Amino acid sequence: MTDDIVASVVRQWQTVNPELDTGPMEIIGRINRCAALLQQAEDAPLRSAGLTRAEFDLLGAVRRTDRELTPGELARETFSSGAAVTKRLRALQDRALVERRGDDRDRRVAHVRLTDEGRALVDRLLPEQLAYERTVLAGLDRPGRDEIASRLSELLVQLEGRLGGARR
Repeated sequence: MTDDIVASVVRQWQTVNPELDTGPMEIIGRINRCAALLQQAEDAPLRSAGLTRAEFDLLGAVRRTDRELTPGELARETFSSGAAVTKRLRALQDRALVERRGDDRDRRVAHVRLTDEGRALVDRLLPEQLAYERTVLAGLDRPGRDEIASRLSELLVQLEGRLGGARR
């Protein structure tokens, strides 16, 4: 098996400071490196549709909940800041993929829904994006993918409980 970049970094640290426990780096460093590489790939199907992952996440949140959401709810659903959601919604609205409706009781609140075009785009892109992600993971066998998913889920539950950000 070929060493990855994190293994090289760990060896360097152990050479400089053999007493150092680099165990956390071996996990978190690899998670961060994988995330960086996946972000660099920029999700080919989304890119071809002129969308960022963050914009698609907003569209997907409205589609999968199958109801109107407020910008605050979208921020929670997508783990984004309110300002980021506002900026993304403006871009999606300019492309006629979402529309906003004011609240009847509170003019400060908006409700966001997909347009027919937005719904059709999500329904077309999601299978393409999932196929792309399957290709990205093709080097791992099914048991390996299941093991990684399970272990990452354990880590996520721990982090959400300890560091906040738990959903619902």
